[in-house]
Amino acid sequence: MKDAEKFLNKIIQGDCVKYIPMLTDSSIDLFLSDIPYGISLDDWDVLHNNTNSALLGKSPAQEGKSGFKRRGKPINGWAQSDRNIGLEYQKWCMNWTTSLYPKMKNGSFLFVFGARRTVHRVINAFEDSGFLLKDILAWKKPSAHHRAQRVSIVLEKRGLKDESAKWDGWRLGNLAPIWEPIAWFMKPYRIGGTITDNILENEVGAVNIDKCRINNSSPTNLLEFGFGNNEKRIHEAQKPLDLIEYLIILATREKQLVLDPFMGSGTTAIAAKNVNRNFIGFEVSPEYHTKSVERTGCVSIDYSKNLQQFQQTLFERNG
Repeated sequence: MKDAEKFLNKIIQGDCVKYIPMLTDSSIDLFLSDIPYGISLDDWDVLHNNTNSALLGKSPAQEGKSGFKRRGKPINGWAQSDRNIGLEYQKWCMNWTTSLYPKMKNGSFLFVFGARRTVHRVINAFEDSGFLLKDILAWKKPSAHHRAQRVSIVLEKRGLKDESAKWDGWRLGNLAPIWEPIAWFMKPYRIGGTITDNILENEVGAVNIDKCRINNSSPTNLLEFGFGNNEKRIHEAQKPLDLIEYLIILATREKQLVLDPFMGSGTTAIAAKNVNRNFIGFEVSPEYHTKSVERTGCVSIDYSKNLQQFQQTLFERNG
């Protein structure tokens, strides 16, 4: 590998589906990414064939609200075709998980943030691509937006007074969503070897318990982290810096390489720099690419119109 790392520790503007296949095989020590959840949070999260113009619109009840700013599809859908949304999301994941597999070192870990309703699709895609599911961690958030209409009020507006009284105290909606899943995968190590053999060969596959103790206790699969007082928020799906740093320290050694192909706000880049790890980042949105570069202080690289240039850079990097 040459000294001139032209894209290492940079955030590259472009679609990771095109760029991941160009990465060097067996070069990534850790995959850590808050991938799109496929729940129609915003335009970048609509990963299905939308056939309803109301999606991402606003109802009067949503005007001026900080949470649930746009209209999503109801769980029952608006049409029979909506039953295909989950499978379409899984296929979208497969577009890049299959090409990701050879890029990861044997025995390496992958931490993938997901939504409670769609994480099983992520798991299917990763497993079908060859990865093994090791665990599902739970990130407990400090607070949670909760939207649940009173059934009695809805019925009262329909003029159904008796029914409104009958359903007093009941609500439409879910319990407050206080946690999010983080699927923890592992790339299989070579057949015939042990995990200890793999650690010696590839320096991945172990967890750094002593560095990740909380109040002097061994870490559990319930992670409670919030945002710092001065932590800049530039993305509505942004994750706390402390949480991302913790996961990087848990799974990697200094100078190892972290891949985040959905860089968003740039948190993974900042976390990697803070704990002396290298990273490669991709971000398809020009807007968030610009914001993440500004936030992280990284040099901006835009290969979105020239895949050949990116491929040549990789060739020069790897000699």
